[in-house]
This record gives sequence, C-alpha cells and structure tokens, in this order.
Amino acid sequence: MSKVGFVGLGIMGTPMAEHLIQAGHEVFLYSIPSIPERLVQAGGKACACGKEVAQQAEVIITMVPDTPHVASALFDPNGIAEGLTPGKIVVDMSSISPIETKEFAQKINALGCQYLDAPVSGGEVGAKNATLSIMVGGGEATFEKVKPLFELMGKNITLVGGNGDGQTAKVANQIIVALTIEAVGEALLFASKAGADPAKVRAALMGGFASSKILEVHGERMVKRTFNPGFRIELHQKDLNLALSSARKLGVSLPNTATCQELFNACAAHGGSAWDHSAMVRALEILAHFEIGQKA
Repeated sequence: MSKVGFVGLGIMGTPMAEHLIQAGHEVFLYSIPSIPERLVQAGGKACACGKEVAQQAEVIITMVPDTPHVASALFDPNGIAEGLTPGKIVVDMSSISPIETKEFAQKINALGCQYLDAPVSGGEVGAKNATLSIMVGGGEATFEKVKPLFELMGKNITLVGGNGDGQTAKVANQIIVALTIEAVGEALLFASKAGADPAKVRAALMGGFASSKILEVHGERMVKRTFNPGFRIELHQKDLNLALSSARKLGVSLPNTATCQELFNACAAHGGSAWDHSAMVRALEILAHFEIGQKA
C-alpha cells in the first residue's frame, strides 16, 4: 500500500505521518487549520479537503481530537466519505466513543470500504519515536493489510476484536493511567509532607513492586514541577468522560475514575486545562495546602 492519506496533523498526527513519508509511502495530507510545512518539504502531498485525500489514497488515516471531529472529517461535505470508492480502508487512530465508532464503521462499510479503529497510547514521545501502542478493532484481513503501516508508527500492535473494541481498550488504558497518576501523586505528596525527600522516595520505589512507567516519567514531573503541555488534561478529561458515560450505559460503577475526573476538573478550574495530565497532583496539593518539594 503505497498511497496513504492522513487527516489530522497535530502534535501526534504530524510525527506519525512523517514516519510514513520517510518510509517511502506517497502520503496525502489534510488538516485544520493548516498542513505543517515540514511534511510537505519531506515529500507529503497537500490536499484541499478530506474528499481529495480519499480520492488519492488507498488507506486513509484520521487522527483528530474527539468524536465530533471524526464525524466531521468523515461525513461533512467534502469529507472523506465523499471521496471513497469500494475497496478502500479507513483507519481512525483518534481516541473516541466506542459506541459511535461502531456507527461510523457501519456507514463506511455501506460504501463498500473497510474500517479499523486503532487508537494509540504513548503520547507525543511515542509518536515521535514510533513506539506507540496501537489497539485495533476491525476485521482480521483488513488488520493484516494495514499492519505494515502500523509498524512504522508503533511497537505494541494488537488486534483486540471487532469495530469498537480498539476504542474500548483505549478507554480502559486511560482509566489505568489516570488512576496510577493519582496514586503516584498521593504517594509523593504524603512522603513530602512527612518530611522525606520526594526525589529519593521516587528513586527507592522505582526498584520495587510499585515501579511503573508513570512513577518514572510523571513522578519525575511532579518532583521537578514540569507540567509543560504533553498529554493535556483536557484530552484526558475527554477520555474519562467516555469511560464514565459508557459505564453508565453498561451499568458499571467506576468510583475511582470519577474521583480522578473531579481532580482533573479542579485543575482545569485553576487554569490547568493545557497542563500535562501529571499535573493532576496539583489538585491534591491544593486540598493539602502543601506542594511536593516544599519544606515540611
């Protein structure tokens, strides 16, 4: 598959598309508000709309912020659906509603095309380093056709099940990430308020059963107070909204997920929507009237 379309060239989509261009694929690009010039200079083909991308490409990838953005990219006038012909494949790598994903897949299938939902985990660093975890929902034959493209963008690539199951796996991932950030924040705040050096506590915990990627990366951010935009709180809020709304429909209680969402909401209320999600700890610090690293 040498002709690939990529719609949605933000902090994640841009490096992902760049890997495809560097691998020698002919990549057709569209994004709002603009297409990054560096991708065009690298050999990408700028298009005027999603329809044009779909007309040119065999596989069309979308990577946009939320469910309404995917719906718009696919089905608005001059959207991807208008440019499809039977046999093409649409791959949505955004993190969106599993329920609406199934509806999108049905509409694309009705056009004689195949649909994969393939959300990712790993953030901007994973996108730049082509080490994303990719959770895929859709048909096995379609997955095998697209897998070589996934391998240019990620390392841990899993066909979870049918359409919607990839998005369900991503929601589950975001529940675990949020709860673990909260746990690391509580632990380091407790240690710091008790008078211990939080950096040394973190180093000690990294050698034990409490070790995790979140303790390693986000724990360091908490200690160093580096909450520069990475994976923004507002994006994690969106993902937990998906978790909580889906849980209500399933009749499942997610009390700790709800707590994490309230902590994110508190951060947003203090102007932190664009902070990295590790800054959830700021809400805990506000409640404690104490910051990690402050002298006890």
